[in-house]
Amino acid sequence: MKDKQVEKLIKAEDKRQKSVVNLIASENYVSRDVLAALGSTLTNKYAEGYPGRRYYGGNEIIDKVEQLCIDRALKLFKLKNTDWHVNAQLLSGSPANFALYSALVPLGEKIMGMKLTSGGHLTHGHPLSMTGKLWKPVQFELGGESEVIDYDALMEIAKKEKPAIIVAGFTAYPRTVDFKKFREIADACGAILHVDMSHFAGLVAGGAYPSPFPHADSVMTTTHKSLRGPRQALLFVKKDERGFDKKLDKMVIPGLFGGPHENNIAAVAIALNEASKPEFKKYAKQVVKNAQTLAKELKKLGWHIISGGTDSHLILMDTWMDGAGVSGSDASKKLEKAGIIVNMNTIPGDKRSVMDPSGIRLGTCAETTRGRKEKDMIKIAQKMDKILRGK
Repeated sequence: MKDKQVEKLIKAEDKRQKSVVNLIASENYVSRDVLAALGSTLTNKYAEGYPGRRYYGGNEIIDKVEQLCIDRALKLFKLKNTDWHVNAQLLSGSPANFALYSALVPLGEKIMGMKLTSGGHLTHGHPLSMTGKLWKPVQFELGGESEVIDYDALMEIAKKEKPAIIVAGFTAYPRTVDFKKFREIADACGAILHVDMSHFAGLVAGGAYPSPFPHADSVMTTTHKSLRGPRQALLFVKKDERGFDKKLDKMVIPGLFGGPHENNIAAVAIALNEASKPEFKKYAKQVVKNAQTLAKELKKLGWHIISGGTDSHLILMDTWMDGAGVSGSDASKKLEKAGIIVNMNTIPGDKRSVMDPSGIRLGTCAETTRGRKEKDMIKIAQKMDKILRGK
């Protein structure tokens, strides 16, 4: 690399990544093939529009790249192209959700989603997000001491508020989501059911988490978390008389975006193919085993694990209320100093600020990619306990 400053920084980051225990729930390590596609000559091509319908010439090969990604997305999640439509041009999860709402939900209508402190995402209608400013937010919280979703309470809220769309999904909720019950709730109030499976898409692909597709009207996923791909997103919408497919494509381009990043789309296609292999199913199941082992050991050591455990790759841990009196921010800093990377996170009922919350979020996707097993998770939990308790 001729630019030695950038080269030096890249090498330093590569060294950092290799030297730490990575428990960031939204991070993973991609294959060399994914990295190769990201740095390929596809970066050079402008491709506004869709396969067969571009504003620029010279897209014969690019059309095949994007269509391959779409075909592989449908195949991986066992979907028929007669029933589902995929848009592969979304740059990440937040703009993907925004595009979906913009296409299907009139401005000012209600978006019902999980509250941020309960494990939801900013783009699920948080008041500080544009999704909570352009649309009216209806936020639900987790049910009391159980710290899990109370579907009966959700039904009452939905019937009372009559949202235009209900978002099922999370950024910090460790348990499986009952998509069938969400479907019943959406039908009871005439709402669209949108599933944000950004965190658990790879687990769905690997058969380690229930699929939302039999119950959802639309599904969004990022591709860089449990799917182990590049930083990109996919949006799936049902094909029926409502015309969601045409509305979505028109909103993405020309409504919100310009030229797609075809190098990223090629990298997504590679990751989707990798996720279709038998070894990926083993990986997905190991991710969950590792998370459950880590949660069990931390609980055994006296830490409060939100909801009592996990069904996925994700763990939410209380470091303040029932732990050692360490805020999430301080816990993150202490652990990072010792080479364990986590992120601070709010927990259900949190009274502290989002910048200094009561907990941390842990995930096992990245370390499972590195080959870690249950015995390694036990050692990590024990090390975390010593660091946080100052032993």
